[in-house]
Amino acid sequence: MKTYPLASSTWGDEEIQAIQKVIDSDRFTMGHHVKQFEFEFSEYFGSRNAVMVNSGSTANLLMLSLLRWKKRLPSTANIIVPAVGWSTTYFPIVQNNFGMNFVDVDPYTFNINVEQVREAIDENTVAIMPVNLCGNPCDYNELLMICDEHNLFLLEDNCESMGGRWAEHYLGTIGDMGSHSFFFSHHMCTMEGGMILTDDDEDADFLRSLRAHGWCRDLSENSTLYQRTGDFFTDSFTFIAPGYSVRPLEMSGAIGSEQLKKWDSIIEGRLENTAFFQSLFSDVPWLNIQQEHHGESSWFSFGCVLDGTLKGRRNEVVKAFDQNGIEARPLASGNFLKQPVMEYFDNTLVKFPLSVAENIDTNGFWVGNHMVECKKGIQKMYDVLKGLAE
Repeated sequence: MKTYPLASSTWGDEEIQAIQKVIDSDRFTMGHHVKQFEFEFSEYFGSRNAVMVNSGSTANLLMLSLLRWKKRLPSTANIIVPAVGWSTTYFPIVQNNFGMNFVDVDPYTFNINVEQVREAIDENTVAIMPVNLCGNPCDYNELLMICDEHNLFLLEDNCESMGGRWAEHYLGTIGDMGSHSFFFSHHMCTMEGGMILTDDDEDADFLRSLRAHGWCRDLSENSTLYQRTGDFFTDSFTFIAPGYSVRPLEMSGAIGSEQLKKWDSIIEGRLENTAFFQSLFSDVPWLNIQQEHHGESSWFSFGCVLDGTLKGRRNEVVKAFDQNGIEARPLASGNFLKQPVMEYFDNTLVKFPLSVAENIDTNGFWVGNHMVECKKGIQKMYDVLKGLAE
């Protein structure tokens, strides 16, 4: 049994009953439960539109596909991304024939380095795609200013950071579009699932078309993308976008509505664990923990970088964690440019040293946070690290 696991369930009897209702209805594919959850989610987080999909990864895919097909951006375009992120931050960019323009991350927040963003922009840059890592807000004061100055799109990869805030706005609602994930270890879980938030009604309709084969049948009543003929036979099988099949299950929508009812307790539990974690680790010389500089983190997990007497000893630390029932993982995917998959990508720009990303790649890791109390696990982690450091 794990002393300190990466994740724990946020489900109760309500989610099981929601699943049973869907089974009893005999409607399993996307239907009114998904629509209801989309409405509730957009209302809660303050966005005009929410479009549910089957994962946070496909949420990113649809956001990038919208840039390619609806905005008709050229294949010469590049998108600025942080060197530390998840694989499916990056893959949808190249899958849509855009180039990746990598910059380093900040050594305190572990988020995109905005000074390098300014310098990385060239004549082919069309967008910035920051990652709100581990719940933590990026520097949106600067990012919004940069996007405004250079007429760039701002796409938020918010898959790890639902409920985080910047200047009274929830993360995922600040840019042109923002992605969310409902994977098991994330803040709330719908089995599998993701969501895109946007205030642009026409973009939301295009995302709905991309989500389901590129057809028209899920467009809003007054959509400007396609004028219905009134003939169901024709309208239901008219295709306007090169879409996918990434619809969520009806079960996922029903579960999502139940999970959203628990949101206050989900976030409160995580914040209580965070306060304890920070009380132990904020001032130790052998571990740097992620810091909030630009808003309020929702603390998906605790990002850490070994320092002092523990620097360069991650393998030893991970082994000691494993022996003591503490689960840990690399911090995102480390410096993504070191991943073997990069050999497939030709249009990649790296204009600056990535020293912070490199240090994270060598010394970084994250441990879990939960809606339930995990102070005993956090204390065990502290004791193990202190023993190794001293």
